[in-house]
Amino acid sequence: MCDFLNRMGNIVYFDLETQKSAAEVGGWGHIDKMGVSVAALYHSAKDEYEVYLEKDVDRLIADLRRADLVVGFNVLRFDYTVLAAYSVFDFSTVPTLDLMVSLEEKIKHRVGLDAVASATCGVKKTASGMEAIQWWREGKQKEVAEYCCYDVKTTRLVHEHGVRTGKVSFVSHKTFLKQTVAVDWASIGPVEHLLPAPKPSAA
Repeated sequence: MCDFLNRMGNIVYFDLETQKSAAEVGGWGHIDKMGVSVAALYHSAKDEYEVYLEKDVDRLIADLRRADLVVGFNVLRFDYTVLAAYSVFDFSTVPTLDLMVSLEEKIKHRVGLDAVASATCGVKKTASGMEAIQWWREGKQKEVAEYCCYDVKTTRLVHEHGVRTGKVSFVSHKTFLKQTVAVDWASIGPVEHLLPAPKPSAA
C-alpha cells in the first residue's frame, strides 16, 4: 500500500477558516486581513488529515508547496488571499484546481460547495463560516477543526466523483432544480488512481 501511495502522487485537499468576517475587515476587498484560525489538509499520499493553527502557517505553506496538486473550493480567491498576509510566496506557482472557479467557467455563475456536494454526493456542510468564527472566539478550537476537516472531506468527495464520472451536479439558486455539468478534472494532476480500471479486452 505504501509503495502504491508513493507512486500515485500527492493530491492535497485544502480549506481554512478565519478569525474575522468580511464585514469586520471592511468587506471582501480585504480578505487578507481576516486571519487564519484553523486550516486543514488531506494528503492523498499519506491518506491522512492534518490540522494547522495560525502559528503553523509556515508549515502549512510548505506542505502546499510540496503538493503535486492542491484542490480546494474558492481557494484561489479566498484561502490563498488569506495566506498571502503571512508570506511573500507567490501562490500562483502552486498547481491548483479550484473547483468553484472550474464550475463557474462552465455555468457562468458562482455556486457554493453545499449546493454541489448535496446534489452530487448527498452530503451537506455541517455548519457555516460564520459559525466557525463564533466557535473560535468561544475557544472551541476542536469544533472549528472538525468543521474544517469535514469541508475538506466534502471537497474531496466532489472532486473524486467528478474525476471518476466526468460530471457533477448542483442545485441552481435561481430555479432550485438539480442540474448536471460535465467536468474535465480527470485530465488535471495525478488522478490515475481515482479512475476506473480499464475493462479487459475481449479475447
